[in-house]
Amino acid sequence: MRKFLILFSAWLVLSSFGDKQGSDVSNIETNAISQLINDMTNTNAIEDNTLLAKGVKHAANLWRESDGTEAQFEAFCKKNYITDPVEREMVFQKVSRNIEIITGHFNKITLDLLEPVHLNIFEQHPIDNAFGAYSVGSHWMNDFYQNKIAFMIALNFPAYSLEEKEANAKDWSRKEWAYARLGDYFTARVPSELLQAAGAASAGSDVYIMDYNIHVGHLTDKKGNRFFPEDKVLLSHWNLRDEIKANYANKNGGLEKQKIIYQVMQRIISQEIPEKVINNGGFEWDPYANQVYQNGKAIDATPEPNERYQQILNNFHANKAIDPYYPDQNTFIKRQYDGAKEISAEATEKIFTDFLRSEETVKVGKLIKKRLGRKLQPFDIWYDGFKARSGMDESKLDAQTRGLYPNAAALEADLPNLLVKLGYDKERAQWLGDHIAVDPARGSGHAWGGAAKGQKAHLRTRISPKGMDYKGYNIAIHEFGHNVEQTISLYDVDNFTMNGVPNTAFTEALAFIFQKRDMLLLDINDDSPQKDALKKLDLFWSAYEIMGVSVLDIRVWKWLYANPEADAAQLSDATMQIAKEVWNEFYSPVYGVKDQTILAIYSHMLNSPLYLSNYAFGNVIEFQLEQHLKGKTFPTEVDRIFKQGRLTPNQWMVEATGNDLSAQPLLKAAKEALEELK
Repeated sequence: MRKFLILFSAWLVLSSFGDKQGSDVSNIETNAISQLINDMTNTNAIEDNTLLAKGVKHAANLWRESDGTEAQFEAFCKKNYITDPVEREMVFQKVSRNIEIITGHFNKITLDLLEPVHLNIFEQHPIDNAFGAYSVGSHWMNDFYQNKIAFMIALNFPAYSLEEKEANAKDWSRKEWAYARLGDYFTARVPSELLQAAGAASAGSDVYIMDYNIHVGHLTDKKGNRFFPEDKVLLSHWNLRDEIKANYANKNGGLEKQKIIYQVMQRIISQEIPEKVINNGGFEWDPYANQVYQNGKAIDATPEPNERYQQILNNFHANKAIDPYYPDQNTFIKRQYDGAKEISAEATEKIFTDFLRSEETVKVGKLIKKRLGRKLQPFDIWYDGFKARSGMDESKLDAQTRGLYPNAAALEADLPNLLVKLGYDKERAQWLGDHIAVDPARGSGHAWGGAAKGQKAHLRTRISPKGMDYKGYNIAIHEFGHNVEQTISLYDVDNFTMNGVPNTAFTEALAFIFQKRDMLLLDINDDSPQKDALKKLDLFWSAYEIMGVSVLDIRVWKWLYANPEADAAQLSDATMQIAKEVWNEFYSPVYGVKDQTILAIYSHMLNSPLYLSNYAFGNVIEFQLEQHLKGKTFPTEVDRIFKQGRLTPNQWMVEATGNDLSAQPLLKAAKEALEELK
């Protein structure tokens, strides 16, 4: 998961297209703008009149009464518009350098302040959370409007809408792309206190989720049976989900373990979970009867007071307060899709629902039912039986990974060797490894990239005192893929303003590609003649699951905007109802059961609002990249593809693979795989 890309780039994401509404309004009249453009065109040797007009209009959109009079705006434009392309290039390079310095140092400060929150090597205190919630970069854009740097950039490097970028994508040079991405920095004026509030809400949700552990070793059924080692602790939802996945290979009690964890998930979603059993191993809990025991005696235990849904509301209200500053992207939904992802929510939902309705879902479901030898259960959205490891004893994998990685330092030292196994030569593998640090995480872990050359990417991963178990290793390899992308797309991209990927789905794609090679990195090879077909179905089933979760996420946020005064209890009821509706529409035809809420278990809905679509698109992108990589040198192609930087999503895919971004190839591949397995 690359959630912390969102935290760091909040300054950019929150400054999408628009202008401020309120008492300090724009004071530049339309006719004055037209006259100014005519005057500047007639008195200067303008190379591109269209660019001049766009720059003046963009700067006028951002100008406020507090910035100066209309006459002062005109004087500013005439003085600061750059007509010489050589000078424009020089200014671009200077601005790029300085923004890298500023954002890079902000990134470093934020990363360091969050260490006591994110890493398990610190004793925690509430003061750590207060510092972790501090948004160090929330003021810099407002400062740049006040000192007029933002206007110099907006005037000479204006912003382009998504439609304009897509229309120009095939024709723009790398320099034109870099200029356009610089234009993305200063496009709205959001008060710093609102950015701080959004950052605080996000940080609060992170803290809530990072300590949401379930002591599954203390779970019992009505007969008092226990199913897990007494010291086993699983973080919601990641580790709970992965425990379900792991038990497909366990023929002795695996199904009972899956069922009891599923029941735990149901209690979390409904907020019927007793508050006493969250992050607490001092009690026994029967999640079926929802009864808590202490020293063998039943005790009263109050449920968690809808805190799960309050976290969603906190993020909603903080981001909704920013809406008035974006007339074009005037909801958080639009800013996350049209802005951050550069794929609209409407287009996203259509792509996903078309996929979810495909006849292949029913056919693959029947195959899984046959392979399991039983009816499908709702938790089979995480069916893991198509993978090479699905038939392996996970305890043996745990022993292997614990021996290899007793601590974070051991994993960090081994990163170059892992890259060599993926085909990198030793020099390049060592260089990449030297730019990645491994830290022991308090939560499930994450990847956090550098924001300026000279900074390392951080792989934060959970390692128990016994060493890294297989589940932790599998997640760590996923984050390692993020780190490799973060390093390539920062250091190897030709212009700083182009660094990164079109949206986080693209880094998720490489993370998935790495994660799928976890067994290879353990020197365990799959020689099955059906492995390619099984890999296709595994990816198809993963996409089927996460697309439904993504649709739920979008529809919950639509409900929030339709019901902005709702409280946590009302949101809880609405989320469960929407989850049932999504299930009944897209999953009930496959599973044969109705009114399931399991899709609402994802922690991302709390601490990474509207992020989940990135995983779904990541599956789509992953498949297209994997098809492209066949028969090619893995490191050469990965380096080439990810140093493209931040093109628009479709153009990035065209230049990476020669094909448009589409879910259709994955549907076609699933159909072919089903035929092959017959």
